[in-house]
Amino acid sequence: MQLRLGEFTVDKLDLIEDTKGNAGDTGKLIITNLRIIWHSSFLPKINLSIGYNTFITINTKTIHSLQGKHVQALHILASFRHCRYEFLFTNQDLKSTRHYTSVIGVYRAYVSSKIYREIKLRSGIINDKQLTLLPLETVHSTLQDIWNLSLEQGNVGTFIVTNIRLVWFADMNYQFNISIPYLIIANITVKNSKFGPTLVVTSTESSGGYILGFQVNPIQKLHTVHKEILMLLKAFEKSPIFGIDYTFEHEAPLQQLNVEQQSEIQDNQPEISNVFGYYFSEGSNQRKPSFSIYLGLAAEEPQETSTLQSLWELVRQT
Repeated sequence: MQLRLGEFTVDKLDLIEDTKGNAGDTGKLIITNLRIIWHSSFLPKINLSIGYNTFITINTKTIHSLQGKHVQALHILASFRHCRYEFLFTNQDLKSTRHYTSVIGVYRAYVSSKIYREIKLRSGIINDKQLTLLPLETVHSTLQDIWNLSLEQGNVGTFIVTNIRLVWFADMNYQFNISIPYLIIANITVKNSKFGPTLVVTSTESSGGYILGFQVNPIQKLHTVHKEILMLLKAFEKSPIFGIDYTFEHEAPLQQLNVEQQSEIQDNQPEISNVFGYYFSEGSNQRKPSFSIYLGLAAEEPQETSTLQSLWELVRQT
């Protein structure tokens, strides 16, 4: 798998089973700062990529394995496009707990570092007129008497440009502030408004599509800070900082973390698009069993998007 810019591998484990979608097939679980990746050891084309931003809950769950043993599984409930999906991962090394301790630990670090990736309003980022810097953050410029035009009358305050975000806070009330990470900036330009030339920052649609205006005087200073931010944005895009920092201790020495480069194959087979059905979470609802000619026994009917035969086939017969 090709990791994106700013993404790095935190941990990698062998002998991990995707118990719900590919029971009986062991594979590798790769834990990065942004997601977990599982792929079959036998057929890497069979794989999963689950971003931490889709997680609803994550915990451990005791399940009964195919070998007849009770094992601790990593249980993830995720949401994607208004549907919920359930994932279970078990470790064939019964003495190891890394399949859930590493993932849970990295996910907690991901949640606690949202300020790197989300707009924050009225947060405790200013202390005694000074910005509390994040790890890896450096200040490039600080501008006084900058008007925030989000309200009709505007508010005067201090505008700070760092290598990670833009920050503004009101001079009269430090709690009236905003932190805008470069990760969610869709566009930044200079436009004319009723207040005159204005620095306009637009956030991505996924972050709410906010439009924020700041008045910088004189006009020369406005264009200077605009160019500075554009340069910092360009540098940030080449080496983004997501803010996730996690240090772990294992009961066994950690193997060198080398992620194999796998070629992603686009498969247009219709049944591939139905694979989400294997992980679809319906809560406690169960369907009545009926006799299956294919299996020769009674079994619960699968969802409409799949068949009993497709659930049992690991590789499509040609």
